[in-house]
Amino acid sequence: MTLATWRTWQDYDHKVTIPEGEVNGLSVSRFEVTDFESSMSYLTHRGRGVHPGVYTKLTERGVFWMSDTIAEWRDHREAVRKIRDLDTRRVLINGLGIGMVLKAALACEHVEHVDVVEKDPRVKALVGTHYLTDPRVEIHEADAYTVKWPAGTRWDMAWHDIWPDLCTDNLALMSKLHRRYGRRVDWQGSWGRELLVSQRRRDKRMGWY
Repeated sequence: MTLATWRTWQDYDHKVTIPEGEVNGLSVSRFEVTDFESSMSYLTHRGRGVHPGVYTKLTERGVFWMSDTIAEWRDHREAVRKIRDLDTRRVLINGLGIGMVLKAALACEHVEHVDVVEKDPRVKALVGTHYLTDPRVEIHEADAYTVKWPAGTRWDMAWHDIWPDLCTDNLALMSKLHRRYGRRVDWQGSWGRELLVSQRRRDKRMGWY
C-alpha cells in the first residue's frame, strides 16, 4: 500500500523503524506508553494524547526533541497530503528529525527524488543512513538558510521543520525561509506555522502583542 491510495491516517503505519543508537549526546530510543499513561496523557494534554504502544523518540542528553506518536504525525499531515498528490515528483525537506515525512515520501511510488537538508551531523549519522538505502534520497549536511543549490533546481513541494519548539518568534524565520524558496517550489509549508499565525491573532485581540 502506498500513501497515494490510503484513505485514513490509521491505514498508514507512520511509525519509523530506524535503529536505536547514540552519537555525541543525541539518542534514538524506543519508549512505551501504557494504558494508564495513555489515559493520563489525554486528560492532561487535550488533543495531544498518546495511544498505548511503543514509539521512537529523538533526545539530546535526555531533553526531548521529537517522536513518532500520532499527535506528532498529525502535525505533518499538511505536508503528507501534498506529498500524496500524484503530481508531486520532487520533494524538499528542511530538517530530517526522525524521518516521518521522509518515510511518507518514500512510501509514494510517484515521488522520484527527495532532497533533505539537515545541519546536525549527528542526526544524519543516526537517522539519515537508514533512509539513504533508497536511491531517491539525497541528504545535504547544511543550513536551510544558506545551502547552495545549482541554478534551475526546483521542487514540487517543500516542508520546513527546523525549529526545536513552537513560539510566535519563529514566524519571522519561517517567512524568511518561505521567501528563500518561493521561486523554487510550487508549494511549501512549515511545521506549526498556521497554529502560530492563529496564536498571534489571538494575542493581538487580547492586547498581548
